[in-house]
Amino acid sequence: MAVTGSSKPSSSEPSAGEPSSNEPSSIGPSAGEPSSRTPPESEPEVRTVAGVLRGGREAGLAVFRGVPFAEPPVGALRFAAPRPVRGWDGVRPAVAYGPPPPQSGLLGASQDAAGDDWLTLNVWTPDPDPEAGLPVMVWIPGGGYAMGTSSLPEYDAGHLARGGVVVVTLNYRLGIEGFAQIEGAPANRGLLDQVAALQWVRDNVRMFGGDPDRVTIFGQSAGGGSVAALLAMPRASGLFRRAVAQSVPGTFFSPELAADVAAACAAELGVRPTVSSLSEVSPALLPAAGDAIAATTVRRRERWGRIAHRPIPFAPVVDGDVLPATPWQALAGGAARDVGLLVGHTRDEHRLFSLIDGVLGQVTREQTETALRMLAPGPDGARRYREAFPAAADEELYELVNADWLFRMPSLHLAGAQIAGGGRAHLYELTWPAPGLGGALGSCHGLDVPLVFGNLSSGQPAVLIGDPPSPAAEELSARIRGAWTAFAAQGDPGWPPYDAGRRLAQLFDTPSTVAAYPEETSRLLWQDHTFPPLPLLAG
Repeated sequence: MAVTGSSKPSSSEPSAGEPSSNEPSSIGPSAGEPSSRTPPESEPEVRTVAGVLRGGREAGLAVFRGVPFAEPPVGALRFAAPRPVRGWDGVRPAVAYGPPPPQSGLLGASQDAAGDDWLTLNVWTPDPDPEAGLPVMVWIPGGGYAMGTSSLPEYDAGHLARGGVVVVTLNYRLGIEGFAQIEGAPANRGLLDQVAALQWVRDNVRMFGGDPDRVTIFGQSAGGGSVAALLAMPRASGLFRRAVAQSVPGTFFSPELAADVAAACAAELGVRPTVSSLSEVSPALLPAAGDAIAATTVRRRERWGRIAHRPIPFAPVVDGDVLPATPWQALAGGAARDVGLLVGHTRDEHRLFSLIDGVLGQVTREQTETALRMLAPGPDGARRYREAFPAAADEELYELVNADWLFRMPSLHLAGAQIAGGGRAHLYELTWPAPGLGGALGSCHGLDVPLVFGNLSSGQPAVLIGDPPSPAAEELSARIRGAWTAFAAQGDPGWPPYDAGRRLAQLFDTPSTVAAYPEETSRLLWQDHTFPPLPLLAG
């Protein structure tokens, strides 16, 4: 992937929509109505391509929230590729987060429908001077491609930005709106939203003190999967120099599987899976249909295969256009050889899901056999797992095969694909056993989020850290933040690159060490697996 950046607006037509115009937009008060009053000394102002923004100051940083990077994807723009935001006159306040995209409520995510300006981003900067030239980090939230919003307290970027970087966090369309395979709509609209946000960064971040030639994208879980997808997308080429992929899921859909899931969601709503039919349904009603399908995927196990086991109704679609190939195939072919990659996972990736599913500490032999049969690679994968881990009880095998299939091996294979394609990758594993919740979850999925952002006592993942955070947790968080910001600044997180010989990885713990990748048994079990697009099993 060639890396080119510019502080000037692109003169060519953006791939995610039409060029913006200077006509005033119909911005209501809730979206930030432009004003012309003179700002106090403490209120920073920045002129973007679309108009002037007025932010606020927090602990030495200039912060801008709820900045639109595209027009609201409603009305005539429903299920379309994002269009750049229209310009405005006067000064637009940027002090409140934009509304979250419509999303799943299965895990208690926000159902706030106050406004349809979902495509917004937020900026934290130590120095909003166009000459500052600071590294830029762009965060893509996770949430199973069905939930998530940049306004969550765990994503407050104050601690990271004070490490000398400009941090941008963004929203993108989720669930049916963003990822369903709909007749008459472009595939992967959520990924196209991310590209549009990165185009905004390219065209505007210099005015916030950032260097558009030193942009690093980073994300966790579905955000990590999005990072992996962006590495493989021609439309994203040149929009970032480095990438941090945390807990990359291996779930990428074939068009046939995605279309079948979309048809099931549409049937739940009593409509057809087309733009014209789904556009008649309020955006607020779509997530419930996705939740209903997710709750009943087990009934479709013979048809949908592995995604019915977890369940995972939405994921990026390898459609041949927006996403021409899986990230592993694309990177092995050299698609991102010019992009620095930092990738890794937690040790106990699946324990959090076992807790959510109500099976932690209660996994049966039947559940283990089903998981091994569904997820282990190859026709004799279940037997090979039991032979490879002869001392493992059923619950341990259940956790291992789920973690390996969903996050651990996809993350490891992404590093392998990058170096196979002539690029450079750094690998890590978070092995620190978190003390929160009695230590029951170990180093589980999501533990890296509070450590990366330094928000150890705010947001839901903070319960994993313990109250109050220990000095060890504070020290580990500082170490991880330092590694991420150093990688964004210079491309070196502080340990040797991964290679197929030594397979060195940074093991984040107290203390942290550099050692050979520790999940060697799993690596050997999965070494011949390619993580192809997940197929539709029955027509």
